[in-house]
Amino acid sequence: MNGIKGASAHSINHALARRGPVWQDESFDHVVRSSGEFSDLELYIFFNPVRAGLVKLAADYRWLWNDA
Repeated sequence: MNGIKGASAHSINHALARRGPVWQDESFDHVVRSSGEFSDLELYIFFNPVRAGLVKLAADYRWLWNDA
């Protein structure tokens, strides 16, 4: 995860002509134990852009799949 975060943070900062942290320090690993739990997590991720105020509808977020 550290490699992905480091490389993407560098690219993001370069694209935005800025410096500083992009990602939170911690990560949270969790074993998904059922298809129901997977569906709940899928919806949680799907609606993150709406909760963050980036879009009004999750389907309008261009970097997100549109299967939920």
